[in-house]
This record gives sequence, structure tokens and C-alpha cells, in this order.
Amino acid sequence: MEQLDFNVKGMSCAACVNRIEKALLKNGTDEAQVNLATEKARVKFDPSKLSPEKIIQIISDAGYEASL
Repeated sequence: MEQLDFNVKGMSCAACVNRIEKALLKNGTDEAQVNLATEKARVKFDPSKLSPEKIIQIISDAGYEASL
């Protein structure tokens, strides 16, 4: 299990947070905590199943900009 923090740009409300968390959980992360105030997403995942690049792509597909 690995845990990384990602920077997330483009969030404006609690619905944005929920959208990102649902997208991450639906796509194989074990845990996702998104913070609107700090513009961060803390993600726990299995590195044999997901890469940081894939997590960034999941957030991007949800309509937000992400980086490590």
C-alpha cells in the first residue's frame, strides 16, 4: 500500500470534492481524501494496480488538474 498527496486545481465547492473522491474510489484506489481548502488529495493505493500517473489521469478525467 502506498500513500501520496496530489495537488488538485479547479475545485470550487464540496460537490467537486465528492466528484473526485468517487472517481478515485470507483477506479481502484483504497482510500481517497480530498481537501477543498488546501487543494490536495491524499490517496492510498496498491502500486501494483495503479500508478501515480493513472491517478492523475483519473482526476483529469473528472475535470480537474492534478500533479504530484
